Amino acid sequence: MNAEFTKLKIIITGATGMVGEGVLLECLEHPAIEQVLIVNRKPYGAKHPKLKECIVPDFLDLDGVSIQLTGYDACFYCAGVSSAGMSESEYSRITYDITTHFARTLASRNPQMIFIYVSGSLTDSSEKGRVMWARVKGKTENALMRYGFRKVYNFRPGFMKPTPGQQNVKWYYKFIGWLYPLLRLLLPNQVSTMRDLGLAMINSVLKDYPKQVLEIKDINALAKA
Repeated sequence: MNAEFTKLKIIITGATGMVGEGVLLECLEHPAIEQVLIVNRKPYGAKHPKLKECIVPDFLDLDGVSIQLTGYDACFYCAGVSSAGMSESEYSRITYDITTHFARTLASRNPQMIFIYVSGSLTDSSEKGRVMWARVKGKTENALMRYGFRKVYNFRPGFMKPTPGQQNVKWYYKFIGWLYPLLRLLLPNQVSTMRDLGLAMINSVLKDYPKQVLEIKDINALAKA
């Protein structure tokens, strides 16, 4: 795509969480994006000329909103939960069942769409490892690449510095955020910022990327492309 003339319409899930909100803020500021539809279970509570909102109480029941999900160029799927304290079946329902149902609905409505899934560093593509969350994430990544989208990118971020002004930041970042400059200096391929993630997602749509699975170093490189 010619980034100078392209005007994209983007769907974002998970805007009430830290990752989704950070990506949303970047999209609202980017000149190549003309419209953002956030799909949430509860209202985000912000106003912007580019922003539209679709409230979906149950992501497994999209019949009533499928028309609203039509006519978009890309989806940045940022919704997700921690596996802490969850059984594999509970975590799979949220991470695999809901994600893939939403993706299949989008693919049927937008066959030329680019779908970007926020997975996580150390995700297990073999689906056979000992770590439960990594297996489920890997299974989800693998399924998404079979749904007929124009392209699918699986992003695997690690530690990320929030964007100034973010409201939905995990509590522990207040205590460990000061570590970011040191980690960036010592382990540049292990950390990034929310701005890096958002820019990398946008650039993957505008400029493409040769890999379908993007590790932290790929995300940081694509953000600067």
